Amino acid sequence: MLRKQLFYLSSEGLWASLCQRGATTDSSFFAADAAGLQAFAVWLEQQGQTPAWLLADLVEEDFQVQQLPHVGGKAGRNLRERRLSQLYRETPYRRATILGRAADGRRDDQVLLSALTNPALLAPWLEAMEAAATPLAGIYSAALLSSELVQRLLPEHEHLLLVTPLPAGLRQSYFRNGALKFSRLTPAVGGEHLASGVAAETARAQQFLTSVRLIGRGDVLHTAILAPAAQIAALAVLCQDGPETAFNFLPLEEVAPQFGADPAAPLADGLLLARLARARQPGHYSRGEVRRHFQLWRARISLYASSAVIGVAGLIWTVANLISYGTAESHAAELRAEAARKESAYQASMSTMPPTAARTVNMKAAVSIEKMLAEQGPAPEAMLQLVSAALEQSPQIRLTQLDWQVQVAGLPAQTDSAATASAAAMPGFGADASAQAVAPMPALLLGIPRRPPQTLRLEAEVLVQQDDYRAVLDSMNGFAQALARTPRMAVQIGSLPFDVRSNVKLSGRAGSSGNTVEDRAKFTLNLVWNP
Repeated sequence: MLRKQLFYLSSEGLWASLCQRGATTDSSFFAADAAGLQAFAVWLEQQGQTPAWLLADLVEEDFQVQQLPHVGGKAGRNLRERRLSQLYRETPYRRATILGRAADGRRDDQVLLSALTNPALLAPWLEAMEAAATPLAGIYSAALLSSELVQRLLPEHEHLLLVTPLPAGLRQSYFRNGALKFSRLTPAVGGEHLASGVAAETARAQQFLTSVRLIGRGDVLHTAILAPAAQIAALAVLCQDGPETAFNFLPLEEVAPQFGADPAAPLADGLLLARLARARQPGHYSRGEVRRHFQLWRARISLYASSAVIGVAGLIWTVANLISYGTAESHAAELRAEAARKESAYQASMSTMPPTAARTVNMKAAVSIEKMLAEQGPAPEAMLQLVSAALEQSPQIRLTQLDWQVQVAGLPAQTDSAATASAAAMPGFGADASAQAVAPMPALLLGIPRRPPQTLRLEAEVLVQQDDYRAVLDSMNGFAQALARTPRMAVQIGSLPFDVRSNVKLSGRAGSSGNTVEDRAKFTLNLVWNP
């Protein structure tokens, strides 16, 4: 468990103790003078960065219950802060606690306004903590902290007066339905005078509560008195139940174990310090600058914890990677062994085969070249399909002759018949092929690495009505435009069906009724395609 410093502050001085594993040890008292403050500073230096909780049990603590308009959110907080500044202008240690809402009228909020009205009592002790950079978790009020005792011990009474003997004196706290309404601290009484002091102060407290109308006439005030078991008998004699008073005696030896306190302590401060050691709220009167070193300490602890978590996560990730690496290396070794076995079997199989003229690499290259020739080798089928598609759009055109060629820069055009002759002249064709020297064929002519440009000379005739020259030209132009729309296709008109020059006499016939071939309208187109 976290090691803590617990401070109990009264007007006489400060009690300091250490709490570790739920046990309080090393208690020391420092008087409220120069020597006590110097000794306290030495104590703080010895404890280092141990976090501290301060419990203030002072006479100069004021409580007022007021009704404020029911306002929520930031506006409500500002309203309560303004009322606090009006009542307790001289002290920064103030607090507003909403107890509930009124039962009638506008149902305003019932707010408990409290403050430590003499900040000079806290200043020297806080300055010593600031000088030592002690992480102070907060400043707590003994009266406000005692409400947790009521909730555990006597939660069912409407009017309850809790009387606790403390080192600073006798504290009486009035609770209504479990909510603190008023608290006062009287001078110290103890030992054999505790019983008489409790009886007298309880009577005064009841008169005061009746005068300020916190309790009404006829209401029973239940008084719970915490005291050592040895003094219960004396208290029972002096504190007798009356028409408006009922006493409950709570032995400290029985109550202390319920809160983890020392049952042998003669006063009730051990109960409050035990509750303080388990406090989770930032404090009752804790300003931001009071908790500055505590927030830095908590941030440092959070960073240490985060670093530890990241370190552990990194270690786990590293171990997981090493395990994965080992597994992958094992699989890789198995694959290498399997590959070695396959290679050995392949070599053994190849050693039994007769030697071949061609190596495996050359055969693979030959297969790749054969596939490339099959896919990219020049052939007239592609251009004939394009021409066929254009003829479907121009039914009046009839082909008469086609001349397909392959063009390679720097070489004469190769026709289909020339390519066949070249292939026939290669070794292996003809009776005396071994004696002939054949010039190598360019790779581009075979479609390596891409298809070569191709040309097609197209001769056709137009079938239209006799002497309809305009229809002849329109049909030819439509057919040529249909071919020109093909991507990467260039179309050039070689000859027209008739001479249309202005300086030449128009002659001949245009139409399909002629009996001879010469009577038909013929034209030629030169197509160049770059596939």
